[in-house]
Amino acid sequence: MAVLLASQEKRFGSALLFGFLVITFAITWGVIGSYIFWPDAMTARFGEISGAHPFFFLATWAPAIAAFSVVLYIGGLKGVAAFLSRLLLWRLPAPWWGFILIVIPLVYMAGSLIKGGPLLAPLPPEGIGPVVALMFMMLLLGPIEEFGWRGVAQPLLQRYVAPFWAGALIGTVWGIWHLPAFYLAGVVFAEWSFLPFFVGNIVLAILVTPMFNASRGSLLIPMLFHWQLINPFWPDAQPYDTWILVGVAAVVVWWNRETIFTRAGAVTEVIPGEARS
Repeated sequence: MAVLLASQEKRFGSALLFGFLVITFAITWGVIGSYIFWPDAMTARFGEISGAHPFFFLATWAPAIAAFSVVLYIGGLKGVAAFLSRLLLWRLPAPWWGFILIVIPLVYMAGSLIKGGPLLAPLPPEGIGPVVALMFMMLLLGPIEEFGWRGVAQPLLQRYVAPFWAGALIGTVWGIWHLPAFYLAGVVFAEWSFLPFFVGNIVLAILVTPMFNASRGSLLIPMLFHWQLINPFWPDAQPYDTWILVGVAAVVVWWNRETIFTRAGAVTEVIPGEARS
């Protein structure tokens, strides 16, 4: 009976993960793909796409929409409330806070210096105000994705594989999910090279994994981490920031080698308090 239940649980977890990915890609690739294949028709009807367009927000929020769909399905409204309680998990060892608040900015600054750029992103003629406003707007973009990537996908994957591999898999999917944006005019991705960005997604997903598990499945910590990655005060350091992060990740993985390559202690609950939900 125990073997049967374990088998059913694994199949159910796989189905949830599959459903999450289908919804996520259907929304994002559907919206962005429409602007890629039918740019004139979409622009005429809905306006030119940009980082502030409602459809860009919809495409960015797809992982969150998929996550809440999955949580609502398995736990109802009470499950959603319990899921959101993971936003209150803020306890994290001090070195990790230092990593988020200090190391990430230093990586961008170092990468920018290597390419001959400034330590901080240049301020617009209007001064610091618009940059601060943009910084808070960014809080409603990338960090919202974490409801999906670390909220649902990470714990589900950690039921089957060690955290390192869960992070690497999520990073791979995360990078592929962004791919259509590189063919879309009017957004920052159009100016970047996909390969270092793709590698960077894998590296970042691996880096945030030990923080996620150390915080017992916090949603707040990955969101703050993600917010730092898109903070408009940091200079554009592509692609050198990626290659620096590869070295940083190698050190982090080695330092956490006793926990990151084993499933023991890894967070596997989507809804807290509901065993392996």
